[in-house]
Amino acid sequence: MSKVFTITNGLENLGAFRTGGQGSVYKGRRIGEIITAVKLLPTPILNESHEDKNYRDFKNEVEKLKKVNENPSPNVVKILSSGLTDSGSFPFIEMEYIEGHDLEELLKSPYDEVFTVKEAVKVTEQLANALAHCHSVNVKHGDIKSNNVKFNAHTGNYVLLDFGLAIMSDEQRRTSLRQAGAIEFMAPEQYEGLMLLESDIYSFGVVIYELLAGQVPFPLMDNGETARNNVRISHIETRVPDVLEIRKQNLPKIWTDEQKLREMHVPQWLLMLLNKCLEKKPADRFSNGMALQDFIMQNSISQSQLNNLDAKVQKPILEKYEQILASKDLEISTLKQQISSNPSHTKSGIKIPAPIFFVSLILLSSLILFAGYNFFRKDPEFTNNSQKNPVNSLKTVKTSNTDHTAISRALPDNIVLNIDSIKMAEVKKRDDETRAQSQPERIKPRKKKKFLEFLFKKS
Repeated sequence: MSKVFTITNGLENLGAFRTGGQGSVYKGRRIGEIITAVKLLPTPILNESHEDKNYRDFKNEVEKLKKVNENPSPNVVKILSSGLTDSGSFPFIEMEYIEGHDLEELLKSPYDEVFTVKEAVKVTEQLANALAHCHSVNVKHGDIKSNNVKFNAHTGNYVLLDFGLAIMSDEQRRTSLRQAGAIEFMAPEQYEGLMLLESDIYSFGVVIYELLAGQVPFPLMDNGETARNNVRISHIETRVPDVLEIRKQNLPKIWTDEQKLREMHVPQWLLMLLNKCLEKKPADRFSNGMALQDFIMQNSISQSQLNNLDAKVQKPILEKYEQILASKDLEISTLKQQISSNPSHTKSGIKIPAPIFFVSLILLSSLILFAGYNFFRKDPEFTNNSQKNPVNSLKTVKTSNTDHTAISRALPDNIVLNIDSIKMAEVKKRDDETRAQSQPERIKPRKKKKFLEFLFKKS
């Protein structure tokens, strides 16, 4: 890369990384092989005097940035130096160069369209640490977006870069934000020129949303003014689309069904955090990076702790269940051997004890005899005898008729002989005797009455 202009003595310009309305980032080199990143602001400072407002604002913001490096964070880029360029008098800050890809590059081919849940949680934790570190010294970043967060290939950490807006004056910020390219990450109040701690929280939420869904909540379709206005209005008025629905649509096609199902289980605490960060009103969001970090620490477990749990807790539990399963398998195999060696177990059926069987047989026989008895007792023996020998029955009646005259002559006049009653009584008596003989247990024999008491009745 050819030099564009001289940065400063001892700092070689190796060409621009990227340029934009909020300044350009160049690759610089100190004496030797030390590579740095230089953020160059677009507004020149013509008078290096504290009487110049732009120069005074620049020096004040640089002093704030120095506090960030007093206690270095692995998730915040280190500020090495600052000053004005030898040519053009443009303000600049020199930062360490981070080797690796930024988040925007990691969401494009050949990488997957979305981050895994595990990696998204890692970015969430480390970027929140970076915000908490900056906000604790009252430094507002103002330009958090996916290409300002880089994966450090040497340390494995995600690092927050580019504090260009942090060293601008309020007037410079308002001018810069109107020309900003990454309006998809800007909080609603930033369109009015405001930059708050809560503005960083909103932009943080957009970054995490992009990692999970594969796109920002309100994408910029083109660089036309109409498209840019639509994005601004959406941030101010439109409800944020459901991140899970968009994630489901953008899951990589090369993932297996099992992996897709697993990667749709985004932790509930992460969804709650996302919704709070993307609130339209600043007062409804986390107040600063420290509050954001506290929420994450209270609701999540870092990956290192999960690994420790897997080694210390889950492994003994799995070993215990494996032992139980092995013992059960042994019991089952033993039972199978016993069944195969005993022929009686091969016959199926219900086995009834002998006492129960004999008692049941006796009860059944008694029931049959009782039913037969009730059936035959309905046919009297006397009726059968009368039908079989009607002559005897007539003979009895005839004999009674023959003796009627003789008996009447022998009795006195004041006694009336009830011949019909005698005949009926005799018939009933024989009938009772016959029944008594056939059913001695149910019909008791009639008591005998004196013949004369029954025969004669007073007139």
